[in-house]
Amino acid sequence: MRRSRGSRSKTRNKMTSVDRPGRYNPITKKIQKFNQEDLVHIIIDPSFQKGQPHPRFHGKTAKIIGERGRAYIVTLNDGNKSKELIIRPEHLKMQE
Repeated sequence: MRRSRGSRSKTRNKMTSVDRPGRYNPITKKIQKFNQEDLVHIIIDPSFQKGQPHPRFHGKTAKIIGERGRAYIVTLNDGNKSKELIIRPEHLKMQE
């Protein structure tokens, strides 16, 4: 038998949300806007499955380089390579 290696494998702690009263996902996360050259943190919200990046990018900081539909195109360095990801705004947070 072969072990399943899906996109959410080895993410038991990373992709679970903490249940706290009064802490639901606000609609403002879906409608937030970013400009080009903005720096954002990639924080995966497990309650939204669409537009999620790969779990290896959770917690990384990236730069917005464009838009594609409702999503944003971000670039970041993964080791020595530059990667471009298409991520929806629910999984992005503006860097302070």
